[in-house]
Amino acid sequence: MSMSVDVESKQRKGMDRFLNGVERLGNKLPEPFTLFTALFLITAVACTIMAWFNVVVDVPGTDEPTPIKGFFTGEGLAWFTSNIGENYIGFPPLKTVVPILLAIAIAEQTGFLSAMIRKVVGSAPGWLLPYAVGFIGVAGSIMADSAFVVIPPLAMIAFKAAGRHPVAGLIGGFAAAGAGYSTNFVPTSLDALFAGITNSVITTVPMIEQNADPINPVSNYFFNLASAFVLAILAGFIIDKVVEPQVNRLGISRDEIKEPTGLTEELDAIVDEGEDTGIYAQRGTGVEQSREVEDHKLTDIEKKGLRRAFLVLGILAVVVIAAILVPASPWRNEDGGFLPKSPLLDSIVFLVFTVFAVGGYVYGKKTGAITGYRDVPKLMGGGIVGMTSFLVLAFVLGNFIALFNWSGIGSWIAVEGAELLERMHLSGFGAIVLFIVLCSILNLFIISGSGMWAIMAAVFVPMFGLLGYEPSFIQGAFRVGDSATQIITPMNPYMIVFLGFLRRYEPKAGMGTIISRMLPFVIPFWIAWTVILFIFFQFDLPMGPGNGIMMDIP
Repeated sequence: MSMSVDVESKQRKGMDRFLNGVERLGNKLPEPFTLFTALFLITAVACTIMAWFNVVVDVPGTDEPTPIKGFFTGEGLAWFTSNIGENYIGFPPLKTVVPILLAIAIAEQTGFLSAMIRKVVGSAPGWLLPYAVGFIGVAGSIMADSAFVVIPPLAMIAFKAAGRHPVAGLIGGFAAAGAGYSTNFVPTSLDALFAGITNSVITTVPMIEQNADPINPVSNYFFNLASAFVLAILAGFIIDKVVEPQVNRLGISRDEIKEPTGLTEELDAIVDEGEDTGIYAQRGTGVEQSREVEDHKLTDIEKKGLRRAFLVLGILAVVVIAAILVPASPWRNEDGGFLPKSPLLDSIVFLVFTVFAVGGYVYGKKTGAITGYRDVPKLMGGGIVGMTSFLVLAFVLGNFIALFNWSGIGSWIAVEGAELLERMHLSGFGAIVLFIVLCSILNLFIISGSGMWAIMAAVFVPMFGLLGYEPSFIQGAFRVGDSATQIITPMNPYMIVFLGFLRRYEPKAGMGTIISRMLPFVIPFWIAWTVILFIFFQFDLPMGPGNGIMMDIP
C-alpha cells in the first residue's frame, strides 16, 4: 500500500515539475502586442532579404511569377507610410466584432445573459444538473471571457443547492467554458472575429479567392452546432461519472473551509490588472459579480424580464422569416436563393447584433436596469472600455497581416508548404490532424484565440487552400486545437480566479491541482472534436450555410 502511495507521490511530483517547466517557458513569451510587433519586424526583414535575392513565387491563378517585395525599400516604406491607417481601419474583424460586442455589452450589463444562464441551471433536476452545466459552459462563449468567472461559481452554487458536490460543479463549469470555448449553439463575436481574419488572408492566393466559398460569421455554424451538442453532453458525462466521484473519493469538503488562503490580495491584483489591460469586459460582470452571487434562482422581476425579452425576440424572428421568405425578398441573391452568397448572409452581423441588443434592452427595461433609451449609449460605452485591448491589438495585427499579404511572403510560404505536404504525401486528413496538434501545442503558450488564428491563418489557409481545402474547413480545424488545451495552461489568466474559488474547499490547492482536475476533460474533448471534424470531412458535410470541405476548382 505504501509503495503505491510512494509511486503516486512521485508521479505527482513529476507532473508538477513538467507543469512548472511549461509555466516558466510560457512566461518568457511577450504579451500579444509585443509579440506581433516582433513578428512584423521579422517579416519585414525576411521579405526585404528575399527581395534582394529576387525570390519569386508561382502563385496558382496568376499568369506570371510574383516577385517578393521588400519592406525596407523605397517602395515598401512608401507603401507603409501611406497605408498605416488603412491597414488598421481596413482590418476585417473590426467591422464585424465591434458591432456585436456593442450589443453584447447591453445584454451583459443589464443582466440578460446571466439571467438566461441561471434560468437553465436553476430549473435542472439534480440528476440532469451536470449536463445542464455542460450545455451552459459550452454556450458560455456568448459572454466572451466573462464566462470563465461567472459560470463556474453559478454551477458550484447550483450543485450545492441540489445536494451534489459543489466542487464538481465548479470544476465542470470552468472546464466546459474553457475547453469548448471556440464553439457554440449560436453565432458569437468569436465567429465574426475568426471570419474577418480568414477573409483578410484569402486574397494572398488568387486561385483561392476566386474559388473559395464566401466566409462569414456562420461559415462554421453546422460544425459548431454538432460540436457544441456533443461536447456539452460529453462534459456532463465527465462531470457526473468522473469528476464528482473523484472529488468524493478524495474527501474534499462540501462546505467552505474558513481559513486564510493568502489569495485575496493576489486576486484583487489580477482584477485590477484586468481592468487596465481589458482582460475583463466589465468589473461589475466579472470577478465582483461572481463573488456576490449567493443564489442561482431568478427573482420574479427577472423571470418577467426574460419572458418579455423572449416574446419580443420571437416576434422579431417571425418578422425576419416573413421578410426573407417572400419571393421578391431583397435579402435573396440574383438566383432567388440564399447560398452561397446573399444579402441575408451578409446581414448576419446585424441579426446577431439585434438579438443581443434588443433582448438586453427589453430585459433591462422590464427589470429596471435600463430607465430609458438614453442608457443605451452608456452601456455601449462600457462595451468599448472592455474591447480597448482588442482595438489596440488590432492596430498591430492589421498591419502585420497587411505586410504579410503585400510583400508576397505569405503566398511564398503557402506554395512551398503545400508542395512539401504533397511530397510527404500528407494532403489528406492526416495533415489536418497534424495541424490540430500544432494548434493545441501553441495554445499552451498563446491564449488569445484571435492572436493565434492571425498567425496560423496567414500561413495555413493559403497552404491548405492550394491543396483544395476550403478556408472555412481549415478555420473549423483550428477551433479544435484552439480550445481543448487552454484549461491546462498556466498562461490562462483566469486560472488564478478559478483557484480562488477552489481554495474555498481545498485551501492547499495549487496550479498542479487545477491541471489534474482538468485533464479528464482535455483528451476526451480533443478526440471527440477531431472525430466530429473527420465525419464532416469523410462525408463531405457542409461546415456552414454554403461552405463545404473542398473547393470546386474548374
